[in-house]
Amino acid sequence: MPAPYYSDFVPAQTPRQLDRRIVALALPALGALIAEPAFLLLDTALIGHLGAEELAGIGIGQVVLHTITGLLIFLAYATTPRVARLLGSGNKPAAIQAGLDGIWLALGVGLLLLVFIPLAHPITSVFGAEDRVTHLGSSYLAISVLGLPAMLMVLAATGLLRGLQDTKTPLVVASIGFAANGAMSVLFIYGFGWGVPGSAIGTVIAQWGMAGFFIWFSMRQARRNDISIWPTARGVRASIGFGGWLFLRALWLRLALLATTFIATNAGTEVLAATQIAFTLFSTLAFALDALAIAGQAMVGKALGASDAEETRAITRRLIRWGVLCGVVVGALLAASSPVLGFVFTSHDGVLAILPWALLALAIGQPIAGVVFVLDGVLIGAGDARYLAWTGIVNLGVYLPLLALTFVAGTNTVALLTIWAAFGLGYLGARLVTLVLRAHGDRWMVLGA
Repeated sequence: MPAPYYSDFVPAQTPRQLDRRIVALALPALGALIAEPAFLLLDTALIGHLGAEELAGIGIGQVVLHTITGLLIFLAYATTPRVARLLGSGNKPAAIQAGLDGIWLALGVGLLLLVFIPLAHPITSVFGAEDRVTHLGSSYLAISVLGLPAMLMVLAATGLLRGLQDTKTPLVVASIGFAANGAMSVLFIYGFGWGVPGSAIGTVIAQWGMAGFFIWFSMRQARRNDISIWPTARGVRASIGFGGWLFLRALWLRLALLATTFIATNAGTEVLAATQIAFTLFSTLAFALDALAIAGQAMVGKALGASDAEETRAITRRLIRWGVLCGVVVGALLAASSPVLGFVFTSHDGVLAILPWALLALAIGQPIAGVVFVLDGVLIGAGDARYLAWTGIVNLGVYLPLLALTFVAGTNTVALLTIWAAFGLGYLGARLVTLVLRAHGDRWMVLGA
């Protein structure tokens, strides 16, 4: 039997060694995760100084873009475990090829999304905003869609690098892209006077610049490992199959968030405003936990590729400890700051009066969230996306009846507390149960490439 092309898999023998590997992957991943939404935050900050209509318009466009990218995050999550598993098995050329297949799939999906360009105005019109706001939102969306193929290729290429156990390069590229986007946006918005379209143009150029680097990097890896840069039908089909289940998983998550927003809307303006602030904080705090999940995808995929069940179990146990620890720390900080945190976001007395209750409920659920994020990453790394997709329906089935209790709440405080107790304990609790039940067994641990 010929020797494998490549293998640098060395099982970690101690918890300390595992901790070092987790931190080495998770910290750069955290930085890259923060840099991604920073593009949209920067656009919001720069446009916000032009006026309320401009800010409202860009807000509508960003909601649509957030939804698209949220549903298509599977392009990164589907690539990472496939690459990591092949790398762990000792076949680096096949790992690189799997990454290239993912990038080609991303390009194909991105080109299909260009259909949104002529649909930009009808889509933004659905929100029912004033004519000028709708016009600004549609122009921002139509231009931004031109960057979607690049953005999706960046996601897939990031998945390739994560699978190769490299989270530092995506951080560097994202940081440079963020800086370039900022400089161009200032020039286009204020220097050239292009306003909202200038913001979108700057972001699109930055996205294609990042994609250009990753294309060059991938082609260089292909040449070094003597493989073709062209996609393989088998690899693309595998990416579509695995990615399809991850797409369904993301869809159920989005439906849970939309249901929460719908219920909060029916509970009144103050409850909706407090829910929006709580969601913003939840999304921000989730970066730390998602970084651990990314480390789990890469490490578990590689360990399973090396057919090392013991190492896989050790990684999972250590990641769970990290998830609980981070959840406790984040939850404690959120609880301690809950009486004053609202003043950062609003000066409305009614919202400030009820917001701490939502934040306390959210804080209590953070240790649960820590384990949920980690086990989600572990099972994605193991390629167990089908289980995650099907149990997503079960989790919604538990959550929606709890969320509906808000309809019988008597006051804004009770309504808000009901929503966030249902989310922080009910929904995350349901996900915890389904994930722990799966992780406790061994059906998800398929060994080898």
